[in-house]
Amino acid sequence: MIGGRRPIKGRKPADRRVRVERPHAPYFRYAGPGQLVAKPAANVPLTPGGRFVARVRALVFGRPLSNEEEIGERLSKKKALAIFSSDAISSSAYATEEILRVLVIAGAGALFLSIHVAAAIAILLAVVSLSYRQVCRAYPNGGGAYVVARTNLAPLFGLIAAAALLIDYVMTVAVSTASAIAQIQSVIPSAYNVRIEIAFVSIGLIMIANLRGLRESGNIFAVPTYLFIGLALTIVAIGAIRIVTGSAVPLPAEPDAVRLGTEPIGILLLLKAFAGGSVALTGVEAIANGVPAFKPPEAKNAANTMTAMAVLLAILFVGLTIVAVAYGIRPTLEGGPSVVALAAQTVFGKGSGLFVAFAASTALILFLAANTSFNAFPRLAAILAEDGYMPRQFSFRGDRLAYSWGIALLAAIAFLLLWIFRGDTHALIPLYSVGVFVCFTLSQIGMVRHWRRVRESGWQWRMTINAAGALLTAVVLGVVVYEKFAAGAWLVVVLVPLLVGMMTFIRRQYERSSRELAVRPDIVVRPPHREERVVVPIPGLDRAAIQAVNVGRAIDPDVRAVYISEDPASAQQVRAMFERQVPGVPLVVVESPFRALVGPLTAYLDVLDLAWPPDKEDPVTIVVLPEFVARHWWDRLLYNQSAKRLKSALLGREHTVIADVPYRRGH
Repeated sequence: MIGGRRPIKGRKPADRRVRVERPHAPYFRYAGPGQLVAKPAANVPLTPGGRFVARVRALVFGRPLSNEEEIGERLSKKKALAIFSSDAISSSAYATEEILRVLVIAGAGALFLSIHVAAAIAILLAVVSLSYRQVCRAYPNGGGAYVVARTNLAPLFGLIAAAALLIDYVMTVAVSTASAIAQIQSVIPSAYNVRIEIAFVSIGLIMIANLRGLRESGNIFAVPTYLFIGLALTIVAIGAIRIVTGSAVPLPAEPDAVRLGTEPIGILLLLKAFAGGSVALTGVEAIANGVPAFKPPEAKNAANTMTAMAVLLAILFVGLTIVAVAYGIRPTLEGGPSVVALAAQTVFGKGSGLFVAFAASTALILFLAANTSFNAFPRLAAILAEDGYMPRQFSFRGDRLAYSWGIALLAAIAFLLLWIFRGDTHALIPLYSVGVFVCFTLSQIGMVRHWRRVRESGWQWRMTINAAGALLTAVVLGVVVYEKFAAGAWLVVVLVPLLVGMMTFIRRQYERSSRELAVRPDIVVRPPHREERVVVPIPGLDRAAIQAVNVGRAIDPDVRAVYISEDPASAQQVRAMFERQVPGVPLVVVESPFRALVGPLTAYLDVLDLAWPPDKEDPVTIVVLPEFVARHWWDRLLYNQSAKRLKSALLGREHTVIADVPYRRGH
């Protein structure tokens, strides 16, 4: 019995008492027979250097959190709106500009049509948000389009949705960061020259904030998100009042404004503007992917947050477009002020405190829009890892219950993308929104199949909503691919199949290894009856070698030491010392005229394998490697290099088991 209560008999028949045993009380608590639960003290490093690193980690990322504290990391609706909706809401800062940048080539009269394009996108937003409310309620464990498509269509469609989402999350970080830097340039033009450095610092800070955990990132990001929403609504309200009262008049164009064109207005031009403005819908699916991050009731809170986000985005997007058109605002050339910054300048006044505050909050929310991906990308990667489509380490949570591998990978890829495209928003936009409309379409088709299968209360109208969403998003997907393909969307079209192939390959590798490692349920494991021998390669006669030999003796009586030597004279000296000081253990000296180590040893093991009697079933050679444990990190460069080479060569060799025997100074 390990720990717990143990009855003890006294001297007299009625003298009985109970001894409460708590083994290693500082490190474990007793949870049942043969079951211990590690306390925080069990994870404290033993070396001074390790404790120093742990203190630094705690200072930067916070103290480690246990699994029981996970519920405390859940998000309220207010914090979730700041974390999961910052991407979608912040897109109002550049979606209008993408529409105007297309229509400006048709002249001033065409700019008025941007209101109609924005209204059409808002209608699409309403349908998509209603559809994703159904996803939140039907699949409360998260996963969004991937889980819906995999469950209701086929695993292949699920992987297509997952690949498209992963690409879109990377693009969200890159585009949001580049757009944030553009907002800074509207106030500080010289920031354009250090945009890559700003991108590196901002992505690094967001990564650290997310590694600290969901609740802390919500506390950090809530203030700038709600500040932007409040100031943007103020711009829309003041602009609307001035439009109604007739005091809103077009202003002179900026010196670096894009020139008006004379191209005729046609359906293709409007479709191109619609495709550009459709970036406003990116990030809508993030809430459906992160339902488990909400406080209970998770599905209801996620659905309500989805509705609040859609309403706010529609008001801001359409409102800012109306204000921009009413004041005759045109996009500027690269490096100039953004459309939303010009709208704020017009309403608040250039250089006013409100204008500076809005510019700062816009830049912040665009930086923090990347935070949506830093929550959604690692969660999706974790779900894929649990299903065997990504390396399993992506499903492991770090000290702060965050999916650390996914967070770090996203930061690295997004910064690399920004560096390649030199932080240019308009160069990145064509790669954007293709993936998200692939996911919209697949998830809505999957939900139609879902409602037809479950047929629960209200399934007919729910299926109708999802069918309408599937049709609309499929049409928009075709438009976006057609209009953006030559401008860079072809890269996404190529990357999606490559990612699907990679994930399929990983799944097959895991399945293959699982079959090889599987134990049949009818097998009862008994003590082994196989033949074993122990081989101890030694570098000479020292304490580490003697300890390894003694460990080999404890494993099996058939043990022999092997000494590989290129010098016959020194080999004889080692043999004489070994036979005198380690009696009873044979030493085999293998001379190596070509000064090789690995080859002669593996060849010797091959000879031993051929010497097994043919009637022996599955014999095993146990190779015991002595290793010296150095005190300092710099000492480790000087020792054990030969042991590492032997280990690498023997790992995976048939009928061979490798055992490391570390020798520590002072033994």
